[in-house]
Amino acid sequence: MKKSVLLIISGGVAAYKALTVIRDLTKIGIKSKVILTKGGSEFVTPLSVGALSGNKVYTDLWNLTDETEMGHIELSRSADLIAVVPATANLIAKAANGIADDLASTTILATDKPVLYAPSMNVRMWEAEATKRNIKTLENDGALFVGPDIGEMACGETGHGRMSEPQQIIDAIVSTLKIAEKHTDKEPTMSLTGKSILITAGPTQEPIDPVRYLSNESSGKQGYALAEAVSNLGAKVTLVSGPVNVDAPPLVKLVKVTTAKEMLQACQSSLPADIFISVAAVSDWRPKSCSDKKLKKDGNAPAPLELENNIDILKTISNSKSRPEFVIGFAAETNNIIENATKKKSRKNCDWIIANDVSGNVMGGNNNKMIVITENKIETWPELTKQECAEKLAHKIAQKVI
Repeated sequence: MKKSVLLIISGGVAAYKALTVIRDLTKIGIKSKVILTKGGSEFVTPLSVGALSGNKVYTDLWNLTDETEMGHIELSRSADLIAVVPATANLIAKAANGIADDLASTTILATDKPVLYAPSMNVRMWEAEATKRNIKTLENDGALFVGPDIGEMACGETGHGRMSEPQQIIDAIVSTLKIAEKHTDKEPTMSLTGKSILITAGPTQEPIDPVRYLSNESSGKQGYALAEAVSNLGAKVTLVSGPVNVDAPPLVKLVKVTTAKEMLQACQSSLPADIFISVAAVSDWRPKSCSDKKLKKDGNAPAPLELENNIDILKTISNSKSRPEFVIGFAAETNNIIENATKKKSRKNCDWIIANDVSGNVMGGNNNKMIVITENKIETWPELTKQECAEKLAHKIAQKVI
């Protein structure tokens, strides 16, 4: 079945990127209808939008012809998805508070379809408490977000607020359409809709001096794959990640950190959540002190590096007052895999723990072999790609929490 998107272009400099989104959606067979706000028309014209979409462009709530032929109610429900590109602070505020004083805001309020926002605004506006409240309200109502990114803006400032690039937005649109299509299935085990999931991924880096740190070989691939897999089943996902070279999945909220301390703080700030999955390979130790200057070798033996136990993120979250209902840990082992993982499950107060043998190329490679230890069962899975492992685990989680 052909999919269609109702694109709302609001007033911001990034509106020009919406033209690329329309063009490239057409290339992959997704049709677009477009609402162009008064502010949006200051940056792109109805002529250019209509030429690319191949459809009439809607601009006025009070157009009698449009209301007779189409009507904002029908328009709001005729597409499979509404995408607001760009989503200004003003339109986000209207949507969050149920204000319907123009065609765009009225259509959003009237729709029964998913709404995806691609925010674009000045960094101060994005960080304003009012905007944070509005975003939270929309997320609680089921809205989805892609971006914003960090970068230089038209105003000359740099920070969060730059609209995501067209390909990121298109990826998010495609993912949302796939999720919506899956949710038409009557199979209950295939859905995590309504669940909020917090996932950690990648390594942490514990500084020794300004240029050196303690870390490990974790690539982040398994955690990122799992974030994508549960997101594809409809979950609202926050991914707290150490330094990796992996692109964040569409629709997943990415929080970048470096140290274990930062990772724990980011996790605690992201609670409450229904499910916590601790995939990150957190450094077990950290230097007792960090030099503010690069340590120099002077021909003598190096000074001993004093270490101390690092923060235990999984144990802290799993035993906290705001503990998610379902907690899954990962155990990277090289020997006595099941025995060590089972002890860790008990010690950390996990509901499940996923054990894997990392004596080979698992931490940096593309494949994994999971041993899933649940409340009363141990399952040994065959070697699969990390994406296949993630999809299989996501379905098992859905079966558990449905």
